[in-house]
This record gives sequence, C-alpha cells and structure tokens, in this order.
Amino acid sequence: MARTTPVTPRFDLVGMVTADMAATLAFYRRLGLDLPAEADSAPHVEAVGPGGVRLAWDTVEVMRAIHPGWEMPKGEGRVALAFLCDGPADVDRVYAEMTAAGYPSVKEPWDAPWGQRYAVIADPDGTPVDLFAPLGD
Repeated sequence: MARTTPVTPRFDLVGMVTADMAATLAFYRRLGLDLPAEADSAPHVEAVGPGGVRLAWDTVEVMRAIHPGWEMPKGEGRVALAFLCDGPADVDRVYAEMTAAGYPSVKEPWDAPWGQRYAVIADPDGTPVDLFAPLGD
C-alpha cells in the first residue's frame, strides 16, 4: 500500500572531513565524545550525541572517492560546532585544558552580550568549536 502522508525529513547528522582522523578524534574525545580507539584508522566514523543527532567524520580519501578531484576547503566558516558546558567556570576550564593540550585558540573566553560565557577553539583541521554556558543570574 502506498504511503499517502508525506514524510518530513529530520535533522540527523553533521558531517565533517578530516585530514587526520586520529588527531581529530583525539580532539573530540577530550570534549567528551565516546569514540573507540580503533576508529582512529577508519575512513568514516560516527558518534551519537544526546537526542540521537550524529556527528560524523570522513577522510579526504573518502571525499575524493565520492567527488573526484575534491580538495579540502580552507579558512573559517565551513562548519561550526558548539559544546554546552556546565557553567561559566567550565567554559574557562575546558578552554584552558584544550589549549594546554595544544589545540589552537580562536577566541579566549569572554562574557558575550547575549548572556553566555563563550570561547572558541579549533580542531586539528581548523574547524571552529564553540564552548559556552549561560552566565546565570
């Protein structure tokens, strides 16, 4: 029997391309994602977050198999991810831990005018990753 009610697509996955899967997964493990060690050598990796939304990474080689001649984009604005921290002090703590581990700072923690403590770091491929928490009362 044919379906008469249209199916609405649902948001399910954020995909990124990485030049170094192991380095990228190490970065996201430090941010709390559960990624097995054997994934470091895989061409495609996924992690399921709260609510079932998936974050996925593909190697440059996978992208070139899909799109021959594909080149890794350069610069900011390709995608941005945000990680909610438990509070303003946790934004500072996670930022300090990640930058001490050698991950680049994009913007040091600050109190944003929209009412959040905010900081931005970058993953090994230069993808900006926001750290934030409500400032509270």
